[in-house]
Amino acid sequence: MLKIVIGNKKYSSWSMRPWLALQITGAPFVEILIGLDQPDTAQQIRKYSPSGRVAALLDGETTVWDSLAICEYLNEKFPQAQLWPKEARQRALARSISAEMHSGFGNLRNDCSMKILKTYPPKPLRAETQADVDRIVELWTDCLQKSSGPFLFGAKPCIADAMYAPVVSRFRTYSIPLAGPAQAYCETVWAWPLVQKWAEGAKAEALRAKRYED
Repeated sequence: MLKIVIGNKKYSSWSMRPWLALQITGAPFVEILIGLDQPDTAQQIRKYSPSGRVAALLDGETTVWDSLAICEYLNEKFPQAQLWPKEARQRALARSISAEMHSGFGNLRNDCSMKILKTYPPKPLRAETQADVDRIVELWTDCLQKSSGPFLFGAKPCIADAMYAPVVSRFRTYSIPLAGPAQAYCETVWAWPLVQKWAEGAKAEALRAKRYED
């Protein structure tokens, strides 16, 4: 049976992404949750992940680390799940925006860390962080216009939606104002049962990681 190694659901955006993709496949799996910001966190993660980071996917003797690599592996292993759009042009766009999420938006990550259970009053963002928000809204709007939504590439969620789900969480946590298609998309993703399942798991966690809360 597949095993996925993740960090706290309260904080770990990089764990949330492949976890959602794995859930979409419907395949049974074992979840191994390692508490972040603990004295033995690094040691525990390295038992499973060569990079020392979460997430990691264990499939028998095969280990896949890095969130986007895990998503690609799942797409190959479960083609019936259609984790990428079927049409080639849409698939190329979905991969491009997922890769942009994977490698970019550092200002948003640093200024608005994932705290899925928290909500803060709105406050002005640094110009660089606002530019990240604007770019994400631009990407979402373009995809939704092409696909007619409600997810980025049509009626069903795919890897691209899994990649941006933690961003939806951040926008909610920090009360970042949105409008139009971007706001509607956030509402769609937040109502997605798998996202709510992740959030319920976060609520059940007792551990409070000081590094992520302060």
